Amino acid sequence: MSLTVAHEVHRIPFRDPFRIARADESNDTGVATTVIVELRSDRYPDLVGYGEGFPDAYYGETEDTVAAILPWLLALIPLLDEDLEERGSVEVVLGVLAGAAATFDASLGHNGAAKCALDIALHDLAGKILGIPLTSLLGLSTVIPPTDFTIGIDEPAVVGRRAARAAHFPALKIKLGGPSDLETLAAVRAVYDGPIRVDANTGWTLEGGKRLLPELIRFGVELIEQPFPAHRLDDLAALQAESSLPIVADESAVTIRDLDRLVGVVAGVNVKLAKCGGVGPAARMLARARELGFQTFLGCMEETSVGIAASAAVASLADWVDLDGSLLLSEDPFGGLELGDDCRWRLTDRPGLGVDRRV
Repeated sequence: MSLTVAHEVHRIPFRDPFRIARADESNDTGVATTVIVELRSDRYPDLVGYGEGFPDAYYGETEDTVAAILPWLLALIPLLDEDLEERGSVEVVLGVLAGAAATFDASLGHNGAAKCALDIALHDLAGKILGIPLTSLLGLSTVIPPTDFTIGIDEPAVVGRRAARAAHFPALKIKLGGPSDLETLAAVRAVYDGPIRVDANTGWTLEGGKRLLPELIRFGVELIEQPFPAHRLDDLAALQAESSLPIVADESAVTIRDLDRLVGVVAGVNVKLAKCGGVGPAARMLARARELGFQTFLGCMEETSVGIAASAAVASLADWVDLDGSLLLSEDPFGGLELGDDCRWRLTDRPGLGVDRRV
């Protein structure tokens, strides 16, 4: 039995302009660029394992690097075919999937999006071969926290209008790091009385963050995500020491290997499949973060339902959930993932991810 992988690049416009403070070429384009992969086995020709990797230029990835790395990664997992034959042997399959992820990391640094795309596809295909949903394969609960909704940087009045439109979400994540942060928060608070999570995407300075702290507390902010550049752990620790609000590392917490050095620096970490390498690595990173005493935030990129469904499968391990990527897009090429009235993703009993291409 042999496996083959194919990929396609999707460029999908955002519903609303989506800008963040961190400037790179993937930012402020009005379009999300993501890579969808299809993994097939010649023994199961009717089954397709779907995966997704969102390449972020901040981490040195593009759609071209993902495409170049995928076949190379696939060649590292020759034992997968045989072990997937053992129907019902979830432990064996999980061991193989974990081994594949470990081999990816041992053989290639970085390239989280490429690893993520193939890891998700492997999990989806494994679930379909075994006839079980991804949560059952992972041994995780289908009871997950609700997602917040993210609003990008714009004029404060514009952000306020978008916040009013999203006021049914149990929390809003507001991108800051622009020239009008306090005015933006005031506009949001004028139309929304729930928790506000702020994400500066490395756009603040330590002095500026300290000045903002009392105002953030006054506005009822719940947490502060990655206020400073990724390497400035000293600044993160200094702000956390003065802050009653949890500081959550995102760009500073890429993979599980980053966690130990963040102990005593920040209160929380944001785990994303596209950063750490997929479903299995995310589950292990979330579990390890809890062991180390961190509050856990499960985030996403601007992904389709493939990436969001994969993330939702491990969401029971998170304290906070920010899985709104597909909601930010003007269209989604995949269906099957539904958001409940309580803003929780509905995890079904369909095998694998439970999503399909739209006709």
